[in-house]
Amino acid sequence: MTELSPQYDASSIEPPLYRDWESRGLFTPDPQSGKRPFVMVIPPPNVTAVLHMGHGLNNTVQDVIVRFERMRGRDTLWVPGTDHAGIATQNVVERLIAKETGQTRFDIGREAFVRRAESFVEETGGVILQQLRAIGCSCDWTRTAYTLSPHLSRAVREVFVTLWEEDLIYRGHRVIHWCPRCLTALSDEEAEHSERDGHLYHIRYPLTDGSGHVTVATTRPETLLGDVAVAVNPKDKARQTFVGKTVRVPFADVDIPVIADEAVELGFGSGFLKITPAHDANDFEVGKRHRLPMPLILAPDGTMGDASMDGKAGGRVPAELFGMDRFEARRVMVEQLKEHKQLEKVEPHKHAIRHCYRCDTIVEPRLSDQWFVKMKPLAAPALKAYRKKEITFIPQRRGDEYQQWLENIRDWNISRQLWWGHRIPVWYCDACKTSKAYREDPSTCETCGGPLRQDEDVLDTWFSSWLWPFSTLGWPDDSPDLKHYYPTDVLVTAPEILFFWVARMIFAGFHFMGKSPFHTVYLHGTVRDTQHRKMSKSLGNGIDPLDVVAKFGADALRFTVTNGLAVGTDVIMDHQDLDTTFASGRNFANKLWNVGRLVLSHVEKRESGMGNREWKTGPHSPFPIPNSRLTLADRWILSRLDNCVRETTEHLEKFRLNDAAGAPYHFLWDDFADWYLEAIKPRLYGDSKSGDVARAVAVHCFGTVLKLLHPTIPFITDALYQRLPGNAGTTIVTAAWPTPAGHEHPQAEEAFGFVQAVVNAARAIRADYRVKPGQTVAAALSGLGAAARHAAQAEQDVIRRLAKLSVLNEDAPAGAGAYEVLPGGASLFVALGDAIDVPRECARLTEELTRLDKQLGALEMKLANSGFTSKAPPEVVARERVKQAEWTGKTGALRAKLRALGC
Repeated sequence: MTELSPQYDASSIEPPLYRDWESRGLFTPDPQSGKRPFVMVIPPPNVTAVLHMGHGLNNTVQDVIVRFERMRGRDTLWVPGTDHAGIATQNVVERLIAKETGQTRFDIGREAFVRRAESFVEETGGVILQQLRAIGCSCDWTRTAYTLSPHLSRAVREVFVTLWEEDLIYRGHRVIHWCPRCLTALSDEEAEHSERDGHLYHIRYPLTDGSGHVTVATTRPETLLGDVAVAVNPKDKARQTFVGKTVRVPFADVDIPVIADEAVELGFGSGFLKITPAHDANDFEVGKRHRLPMPLILAPDGTMGDASMDGKAGGRVPAELFGMDRFEARRVMVEQLKEHKQLEKVEPHKHAIRHCYRCDTIVEPRLSDQWFVKMKPLAAPALKAYRKKEITFIPQRRGDEYQQWLENIRDWNISRQLWWGHRIPVWYCDACKTSKAYREDPSTCETCGGPLRQDEDVLDTWFSSWLWPFSTLGWPDDSPDLKHYYPTDVLVTAPEILFFWVARMIFAGFHFMGKSPFHTVYLHGTVRDTQHRKMSKSLGNGIDPLDVVAKFGADALRFTVTNGLAVGTDVIMDHQDLDTTFASGRNFANKLWNVGRLVLSHVEKRESGMGNREWKTGPHSPFPIPNSRLTLADRWILSRLDNCVRETTEHLEKFRLNDAAGAPYHFLWDDFADWYLEAIKPRLYGDSKSGDVARAVAVHCFGTVLKLLHPTIPFITDALYQRLPGNAGTTIVTAAWPTPAGHEHPQAEEAFGFVQAVVNAARAIRADYRVKPGQTVAAALSGLGAAARHAAQAEQDVIRRLAKLSVLNEDAPAGAGAYEVLPGGASLFVALGDAIDVPRECARLTEELTRLDKQLGALEMKLANSGFTSKAPPEVVARERVKQAEWTGKTGALRAKLRALGC
């Protein structure tokens, strides 16, 4: 067998290994296998996307879970796919058209625009799926889905028509969130909140009868042109005398009534609230209650313009403001209000602003005709299931957020004024004024036989992805996949799409499939930079996962993000220092490779000399370990291994992925490499039967820990696993997940723990007294109990070799030396007379003690001075007292050293 290279080279191992996995169909499940299924669906990335660290984290987490369940013998399906991404794709294609031709989408028309978008998606739509392969994602690529594919489009139409027939979809006239950049409506979740420092403008509206004025407070002065009333709270007795009067709107020269309505918040602003029903959701409700007109005074692109819905509110926008941007209009209007003495005051005011989640433009509340889904009937089963604990959120606080959102849910605006997406399947007959939703495109009106026109809008992108857990499995057909693999098991995603996507999938699952699409929702943290900012292109603080893969390998990336991902916390990374950020993953991969080289070198030498008869075991069987010939070190490492198997399994079952990565990491590095392999080196290099036992134990431990690490770092673990005896032609991908082998031995762990304590104490003394690395020293143990004595005798050769002791017995050597107290009350004495220059060491320690005594004396005088302790800040005094305790301890230790050396 070819010897492993001295250095681990991920670039030469990972790509061919992944191609081998995929070509062998290791990620494609078998519904006929009889195994219990385990199913996950990928949060479909946008077709416009390329891999970023958010994807890297999310898909690594999913792959860890999927690989774990696959090794546990489940019929594992991880469904991949992409989302057509309505607004995002349309924005990209519009920019491409402008760059290529200088035209807008309106210049080229809808059909040409859709063709150009389709062409763009064909070129780039699968890029991110290819990139996910680079980080090791074990998806079943044969089932790759796409939200705008013919089958998933049929599912979308089936859902729309069904909800139409059930009277759960309707067209409503109400105030929605409007993006002036994307020229489309947005749902509540797509118009993201952010706090901003703004101003509260107090504007005087003159009373029509000339008796004075009322003062209205607003954050958006430009919308006063759409005011149709001024309201006061009916409980506000001081202002009730104004109700029934009229005031004149500045600039618009329109008289509007003063009304009473409880929507006015007592104590806020001036107590008078301007009512602009077409541009404020709360004002819209007031307008409906009082049957007020609702004129639009902002054009779709956010400029000032007369766009009245009924055409009867003309003249509200003065000519000098017509066509002006809304924020420029605000500036101009405020200046004119000042000039005409109508601006009473301006106050700083922090308030919530909504932004478009795609382009970050400040959105406008706008009265519009849109399609809505009634959400309360759909939310009820989902809320009930959560309260009955049928759905679990990790971390739990996310479940509380989910419940609160469901309890206060509003209808979902699902129509978008875009050209890219699923066009709304509603047709209108202008002749007989009817409309209807159709599963198949109609040719003529079924009522009068006249021509039909289809609704111009498309559906919200999330209207297709809320069906993802069952549309990807064949629904609305009663497919074999749907029968076998629905419901899925776990959903892994980011918390920011809890309401966009997760909750809505649960609604759809209950409504169309009768059960939740998954039982567990794991919402992991966010990748942030060292300033705790979310990584993004606009901030320039992102990390390209493919750069990390190219430099360190996919396993280094995966281990780093997983090891840093505690439940409910974010992952912090330094985008300016990749070497430090990914050092833990890179270093561990190198360590694992070097440990593998050591283990395999002794196994392969043994094989070459004696044949394969000693290693004829199956790939999933433990190597034969004769319990009667095990040493203390053997029993200790096997017990530690069983504990590691149990801990890692439990951590993965509870989604503590950082602990699941950490347990085998520490076992391999701290227990196996630093202690066991060092302890058995003489046995490995010899030809005794004890050496064969050591090799068997080493191979068993190493093969097991490779399995425990495989979900986290799949490439290097499989590359090494295939080299172990008996594993030729196999793969760790489908190997059985380890279970404890019955080697638990608490007494062995305690006994070898004493051996480790002796070695560590001897090493500490050598370092403390500056004994040369190659110098051996004599040592003695005293105060031993029976168990400690047995351990010291059983592993005396190991202790002497690792601690570099010439002698180890229970009779203290004569001369100068140092003592160390050990666990259980025993003590270790190390003779130093022949190893160091005692007079010189006495002089050094005495000088250090004198200096420290002087510093300590000055500090104690300072602390005894009440002038200092009473006047200095408490934290300063506290720091000085801590320093006093530390120096006191150091002086005691120095005196003990001087006594031990006989100074």
